[in-house]
Amino acid sequence: MLTRRMILGGLLAGVAMPALGESVERSLRPKLRPASIGSAAGSTGGVSQAEVEGMIAEAKLGGEVAFVLADGVTGQLLASRNPDLPLPPASVAKTVTSLFALEMLGAGFRFKTRVLATGPVSGGIVQGDIVLAGGGDPTLQTDQLGDLLAQLAKDGLKGATGRFLYWDGALPQLDAIADDQPDHVGYNAAISGLNLNFNRAYFEWKKSGSDWHCTVDARGDRFLPVVEMVEVSVAKRDAPLFTYKRGKVEKWTVASAALGKDGSRWLPVRDPGAYVAEVFRTLARAQGIKLDRADRVEVLPKGTELGRVESEDLPDLLQDMLKFSTNLTAECVGLASSGQSGLKASAKAMTDWVAQVFGVDFDMHDHSGLGGSSRVTAAGMARMLVQAEREKRGLKPILKEVGMKDDKGNLVEGSKVKVLAKSGTLNFVSALAGHIVPPVGRELVFAIFTGDPERRDAVPVAQREEPEGGHAWTKRARRLQGQLINRWAGAYG
Repeated sequence: MLTRRMILGGLLAGVAMPALGESVERSLRPKLRPASIGSAAGSTGGVSQAEVEGMIAEAKLGGEVAFVLADGVTGQLLASRNPDLPLPPASVAKTVTSLFALEMLGAGFRFKTRVLATGPVSGGIVQGDIVLAGGGDPTLQTDQLGDLLAQLAKDGLKGATGRFLYWDGALPQLDAIADDQPDHVGYNAAISGLNLNFNRAYFEWKKSGSDWHCTVDARGDRFLPVVEMVEVSVAKRDAPLFTYKRGKVEKWTVASAALGKDGSRWLPVRDPGAYVAEVFRTLARAQGIKLDRADRVEVLPKGTELGRVESEDLPDLLQDMLKFSTNLTAECVGLASSGQSGLKASAKAMTDWVAQVFGVDFDMHDHSGLGGSSRVTAAGMARMLVQAEREKRGLKPILKEVGMKDDKGNLVEGSKVKVLAKSGTLNFVSALAGHIVPPVGRELVFAIFTGDPERRDAVPVAQREEPEGGHAWTKRARRLQGQLINRWAGAYG
């Protein structure tokens, strides 16, 4: 079973964070009466208007700042600024996706990756084909495949008379989540019905004399399968940092000027189905199971199940998604929830669902918030959070505790006030929304959106991993969020 340690290890091993990335087919509920959050401006939650505007001016963000503070039970508006201004949600969009998935898939849902045999097994040999059938699991890791194959070998499996097939059609095949990110960033993953290691391969280099030795693998904690479908070579140049060429073998070059003596990072794989099949075959060979090179099939063949890997239950999977902000998980979960054949249609289905259930007008273009075109409002987000908790839809228990911050942005140690929230960051966009939970007294819901979309869009694509001024801007935005929450908690705690 996938553990959070495995997810965290995979995410932090050389992955760069985004610089700080049709109608629903089932019946919808009748539109519910909205919570009582309005659009009145001028109330500042026990903090003077002058102090609020002073903090915003000090942050020097440019663009827009919007927020809403509401009573967590009644929805009564307590503070607002630009509450109805649509702004990019960044990864706060994952709260919407979580609610959508819990409704559409149910708390007991698990993704399944299965191994099938199209004929009987005789003497350890399948009299037919062996099929690797993906179910869209975004959290599948190399160690899980390795353990599955070790068990199959223990059960006596040795090979097949027929072919080795793979099916990745459980979800749409997409080269990337967003089309406005650099090729090499791992957080802009490809999507498929078969996914592995968040659809990234591990590139490692070591200098030898005047040259570099490069390797690519799909490493886990206990298995280290070499990957042949991804090649990386070093080019003697200063820029660009990477070049990429799609093909049966995905070919990368990296600028020599950017490399030290040794190092590593995860690179995205744009054909995840083929990647998973290759790793599966390599791991099988290590267990004495002989398989031919894999062929992709459009239609899943019928067969008997030999083994499977399951994801965690949906609430646990979503909790990890919210904690580590994994974009691939959000997109796979959203696509599985909508059943749509494309990302835009799936996001539209989620948008329609939010309007029907919560009475809120959002404009979502993906499920992760990585793309910059989605828009939400602070009033709408707060209204959704209040109603979701009132109806016990399961979001609040899986939100991360982000802690109280002081005016310098440092964590307040020993604070008795819990802040359960989801953050979001894109270039020159920062968002935070969730619950302020004091030990006693009034519980609060808040949504804070800061953004300068024009400045974000002006950054050349090649520079969007770490644009000039982006880190400092994000730090100031997060400090402002902490200042507001600190004062609201003090006024109502």
